[in-house]
Amino acid sequence: MKRILDIENWNRKEHYEFFSAMNQPFFGLVVPVDCTKAYAYAKETGVSFYAYYLYQATRALNAVENLRYRIEDGQVVEYDCVHPSTTVGREDHTFGICFFEYSEDFGQFRKNLDAAQADIRARSGICLDESTSRKDTIHVSAVPWVDFTGLRHEYDSRYEDSIPKMSFGKMTESEGKRKMSVSLDAHHGLVDGWHASQFFELFQRYLDGE
Repeated sequence: MKRILDIENWNRKEHYEFFSAMNQPFFGLVVPVDCTKAYAYAKETGVSFYAYYLYQATRALNAVENLRYRIEDGQVVEYDCVHPSTTVGREDHTFGICFFEYSEDFGQFRKNLDAAQADIRARSGICLDESTSRKDTIHVSAVPWVDFTGLRHEYDSRYEDSIPKMSFGKMTESEGKRKMSVSLDAHHGLVDGWHASQFFELFQRYLDGE
């Protein structure tokens, strides 16, 4: 479900119009998160660490209203819920893109993710379809081989893109602490640094077990 925002009476009207007029209206942040407790939980329970942190990231993003805003046909809409559209790596070092439904229940989230990943790994190519072009998504990727401090996502200025983009880097360990860099890019007409900071604050709390 989604609702259309009244742009004329929106307190972000000028911000939206200013940044939407730009050829590239996205801004990005890279923040290291502490995943010590999350990694320990995944190991203790035998669940995929990737599935666990992806679940908590999607949960945190859904909790920030502005990160559920999208631009559609010149209107701003708010979705009740957004879902992951993720890259899935294969043994031949290619990848495909899969969409799957977000669930607040972690067990169901894992089942949805596992099924989507298995489907993509059994196929070839990028696997674009109607589901991967949905607007109620989050574009997610992982670069687990690199502890990046900056990351630039690709954009097509011909396309009305307003979907947030997240990427997760290599987990590193130092003095008993495990950390991982996380990038978040968002359309500045819809999202400011304050909203992005709310995402990272919630994500950290969820990783810590809240």
